[in-house]
Amino acid sequence: MSFSVNKKEIKLELDDPDMPLLWVLRDYLNLTGTKYGCGIGACGACTVLIDGVARRSCVTPVSQVQGRDITTIEGLSLHGEHPVQKAWVDQQVPQCGYCQSGQILTAVALLNRVGTPDDNVIKEAMSGVLCRCGTYPRIIKAIKQAAGEMEK
Repeated sequence: MSFSVNKKEIKLELDDPDMPLLWVLRDYLNLTGTKYGCGIGACGACTVLIDGVARRSCVTPVSQVQGRDITTIEGLSLHGEHPVQKAWVDQQVPQCGYCQSGQILTAVALLNRVGTPDDNVIKEAMSGVLCRCGTYPRIIKAIKQAAGEMEK
């Protein structure tokens, strides 16, 4: 099995090609920023980017990422300098922080796809990533701030 994670080529021999990508990232590659939430792809805590598209790693078999490019929260930027990460801090989005890697990567995929989304587009794109702390208004503000920064 061969694929790229955070711009590094990975080659693994796995007995189970149906193993969820989440467990490969966490248990084999020690990338623990991607969180286990529900295990059925409903909460979004496990979201990563696969070829730039937000995908749930808990329900993505590792066999489906052969030859693809995966970005986890650890690979988004070295020191939190990505515009979405900066906006998250500026808007004080995190409370408990558990969903944040999934939220941030979903927002990055949205902004890469749409550029400057309105509130409804943001709400629709982010609706699948649950935040138990209810920071949704701050998430919207942060995405709008990041969109402005990414336009520059």
